[in-house]
Amino acid sequence: MTIDNTRSETAELTDPIDAVRPDDLRLEKFLPYRLSVLSNRVSNAIADAYSARFDLTIPAWRVMAILGRFPDLSAADLVEQTAMDKVAISRAVSILIKNDYITRSEDHADRRRQVLNLSELGRDVYDRIVPLAQQYENDLMSSLSSEERGQLDSIIEKLMARAQDWENRGLID
Repeated sequence: MTIDNTRSETAELTDPIDAVRPDDLRLEKFLPYRLSVLSNRVSNAIADAYSARFDLTIPAWRVMAILGRFPDLSAADLVEQTAMDKVAISRAVSILIKNDYITRSEDHADRRRQVLNLSELGRDVYDRIVPLAQQYENDLMSSLSSEERGQLDSIIEKLMARAQDWENRGLID
């Protein structure tokens, strides 16, 4: 048996179909899967805490969290900020408006655009949830050293930039 070493490393890295055979995939070690599982576990654990107290779903809380920092956003802006599905954003916005957590109004600069903001009740809920969310984050991160936290932040930034590059180049729907 001979081994063909004529392919360059660059070709191997840019041609993922040839790099791994289907039977080589170990889902439990596949980074996108692991990130998804981690995200779901953390989000669900935290959501249980604020769902019971404030009757909020994960998408609804994410909408509120974004509006808490960045007021006067449209639903399309929320989709962009959260990288969530338009349908999930639409449902969350409808529920939040119904529960008086957010308001919708006409943009004064562009009457075709509707902007969303936290209501007074929404701001109160936001102000009560943020410390709780930060407490959970601090507890989760306490399992890492200070150096590991810095490394994790750097790694996440690099992966986010690469994923954004994929999206910009049309590799991700």
